Amino acid sequence: MAQERPDEEKPETCEVRVQDRIHGGASPVQSPTRLGPTRFSEVAGEKIRNSGSEFVGSIWSWINGDSNRNPKNPVKRGKRKRIRTAKTAVGVIALVGFFIFVNWFMLSQLHEGRAWLRRGFSKNRNPKPNPKLNLDPNPNLSPGVKRASVRVSASVQHGEKKKMGKPKKKYNGTYGRMLALAAHALAEGQNKLEPKELWREPKDQALAWKPCADQRSWKPNDGKNGYIMVTANGGINQQRVAVCNIVVIARLLNATLVVPKFMFSDVWTDASQFGDIYQVEHFIKYLSPDIRIVKKLPKELQSLDLEAISSVVTDMDVMKEAKPGFYMKHILPLLLKNRVVHFFGFGNRLAFDPIPFQLQRLRCRCNFHALSFVPKIQETGAILVRRLRDSGSHLAPVDPYLVGPKFASFILDKKAGPLHKASKYLAVHLRFEIDMVAHSLCYFGGGDAEKRELDAYREKHFPTLANLTKTKTMPSPEDLRTEGLCPLSPEEAVLMLAGLGFNRKTRVFVAGANIYGGTKRLAALTSLYPNLVTKENVLSETELEPFKNHSSQLAVLDFIACAASDAFAMTDSGSQLSSLVSGYRIYYGTGKMPTIRPNKRRFSDILLKNNTIEWKVFEQRVRKNVRQTKHVLVRPTGRSVYRYPRCKECMCYED
Repeated sequence: MAQERPDEEKPETCEVRVQDRIHGGASPVQSPTRLGPTRFSEVAGEKIRNSGSEFVGSIWSWINGDSNRNPKNPVKRGKRKRIRTAKTAVGVIALVGFFIFVNWFMLSQLHEGRAWLRRGFSKNRNPKPNPKLNLDPNPNLSPGVKRASVRVSASVQHGEKKKMGKPKKKYNGTYGRMLALAAHALAEGQNKLEPKELWREPKDQALAWKPCADQRSWKPNDGKNGYIMVTANGGINQQRVAVCNIVVIARLLNATLVVPKFMFSDVWTDASQFGDIYQVEHFIKYLSPDIRIVKKLPKELQSLDLEAISSVVTDMDVMKEAKPGFYMKHILPLLLKNRVVHFFGFGNRLAFDPIPFQLQRLRCRCNFHALSFVPKIQETGAILVRRLRDSGSHLAPVDPYLVGPKFASFILDKKAGPLHKASKYLAVHLRFEIDMVAHSLCYFGGGDAEKRELDAYREKHFPTLANLTKTKTMPSPEDLRTEGLCPLSPEEAVLMLAGLGFNRKTRVFVAGANIYGGTKRLAALTSLYPNLVTKENVLSETELEPFKNHSSQLAVLDFIACAASDAFAMTDSGSQLSSLVSGYRIYYGTGKMPTIRPNKRRFSDILLKNNTIEWKVFEQRVRKNVRQTKHVLVRPTGRSVYRYPRCKECMCYED
């Protein structure tokens, strides 16, 4: 099976580039008509050629000497030879300089001729058609190119200086023109059927992969080398990754794992602990064939001052994605010496490659099998999914694993007959909270007020990043956007959905809390997709009350709704929730649960043409962009097994 990185850029075909020029219009700095040399420049060239011939002849005469000179000159033959050599060198230099001068002079005269021609256009803004001067070399071009030609001609008439090289692209924070085109297209096509590919994966290829991370071929560790404690940082998704990593490290070091704890974050402001989100007993029992897990340290170790004995290991002490050898060399001796090691602020600190087969499989086993949500979250998640589907007579493949067999049956409408089909819904993870926006260093059209607000947020929550922006030259927001390093704004996300062909009637669930800019920022989404909902719309205040002030638990409800959706669209591939959701859908989805992940670099290039591109061309390019990312891929080396579980350690391939 061919492998390729989903984020890898592919060269665009000539057809796409031609379509961009025809429908998108030529760039304002590109003239649609190439003007040849004018009569003025031809006359000037003839004069130069005549004078040049005389000049060349005189130089050669000087080099070779006077043909009428006396051959019996008394000057010695050797001296004459040296003089001739020197003259030859000087002559060659003079010839080269002359031709450079001629070239410069011709170009300058040609430029003046064009300037004269432009002045003529300026004096006569509406000239009568002249059959000798072809202003429209191809009258059969589309209206898009002709409109672009008018724009370019207008800029020439006003004497605008033509810039050399690639023009600086500016971000339009509203996309007013494109949103109007999208609204018109959705209104016209509201009764049309949506493209079938929106709701399905390349099924035959996807079906060949089956979950098998639950298979074991080793004996459990006795954990005799000591105890490992861990306090995971970040939000619920970063904490989930940290838990899976620490399980692997405990097995690697033959250590006993104490049930993980979660660090309080002033960004997420949630004091939820492991047992508030995951079933502790299931976690301990399911992993018992792999590692020994206890709920707390033995009494004789509880009184130890771990800081005093240097048994506290922070993220500063462990490099990002450290290899197993690092833990064997630096952590195991500490564990054997002090009997306890506490990983404080532990996160993404274990490499994906190279790592032994069984340890990688343990990582997948922990993520996809050992971490089950507590009953109160499962029950509310089942209610949320049931309402999003408007009831129905079937379960999605992931339902029993998300909400448990007990509450999965609650999703079904027992009164619904076999002909009653559940409504399809699209889930969109709009990763556009203020922390993401501020950390991205991107610009989103809010002017000076936005800049001040995000600068202040960085100073408070990301001081290292704030100091870095003051001491080093960072990439500009335009450069970051061009490279696809900015999260999609709500306006950009809705344009992507409309371009893909999602119907105006489509039910859209938006995951993500406290969108930067509030309801005003969501106006673009709700105006084009009136059936847009969030968990706050679908669930009652009473149902949400147990999760109030617990952002991590609320994020789990978003996770469940996204993982169970008929189609899932991510707006930032770097988001942990998007990565975990897409991986979960691959692992349990049996090839029936597609994920939409745009190539943001290419999508940015499409959006930056928003002032000229036609809607049909926009649709074609967006659909091609997303279609190229929907391949069934084997996990690329070094990439996350949580996001790309199609690998021999996590899933088994059956021809």
